[in-house]
Amino acid sequence: MKVAFMGNPEFALPSIQKITKSKHEIKAIISNPPKPMGRKKVLNYTAVGNYSLSNNIELIELDSFNNDHIFEKLSSLNVDIFVVVAFRILPEMYISIPHFGSINLHASILPKYRGAAPIQWALMNGEKTTGVSIFQIEKKVDTGKIITQKKINIDKNDNYGLLSKKLSYIGAEALVDALNRLEKGNVNFIKQENSLVTKAPKITKEILRIQWEWPAKKINNWVRGLSPKPGMTAIFQNKKIKILKTVVLDDQIQNPPGKIKSVTDCALEIYTGKGLISILELQQEGKKCLPIVQFLRGSTIDNRDFFS
Repeated sequence: MKVAFMGNPEFALPSIQKITKSKHEIKAIISNPPKPMGRKKVLNYTAVGNYSLSNNIELIELDSFNNDHIFEKLSSLNVDIFVVVAFRILPEMYISIPHFGSINLHASILPKYRGAAPIQWALMNGEKTTGVSIFQIEKKVDTGKIITQKKINIDKNDNYGLLSKKLSYIGAEALVDALNRLEKGNVNFIKQENSLVTKAPKITKEILRIQWEWPAKKINNWVRGLSPKPGMTAIFQNKKIKILKTVVLDDQIQNPPGKIKSVTDCALEIYTGKGLISILELQQEGKKCLPIVQFLRGSTIDNRDFFS
């Protein structure tokens, strides 16, 4: 099939590469325009935009869907299908331009975790499994009929960065499988069960502060779900720090939340609302991420200090 691919971040790259190596053909890539970055305001393309330029695939820079020229341009591509991976909400008038309509790769087992941050919320909620869904795009976001799904187990050491990478590769395989099925007319579309819907809203800065009153397991899950970016934050010695990796040492013990239980040359243990957590990696504001051993080497800490 002839494909027009829509995407922005690195998560979408395995999908482009997998389609390119398949019997299907990407005729054009649609991505956000480059943005000026840094002091010199150098134009920075999206990861998908860079890939398009480096591999001589036609790049269509889409600033807004409310543009007659863009609509005409996408219509004139005469592709069989639009494939959307980590892009934007496709307006209804665009969905049905190609003969096979438009499909989306979503990083959850729909209808669980509909929304902008399914990988993060699966980790933050302590899920043991997750996966990807390829579905036919409809007017309402993430509600379309399922073409195919693939499940994986979540490892205890997975964080957002690691799990996102795993799902990007599994999703790429599922995407090509969906294209093959659609082309052959061999799809058993599955309607999503509304009673099973859960939401995965966008991550906002208001939820990034660690609540030390939470159980240790919950804090650990949120740290995993939001690492390496944007990172959960805490205040320590009047400075803001990001906590990027932790481990639960105890899930029952109770003491004042945020109080330091123990500090040695290689460990920093903090009481929570229920349990004990050890910080393994953190980042001070304006500095690079450090293993706890390096952080402790340059810090003066005693057991009377608190995290807040």
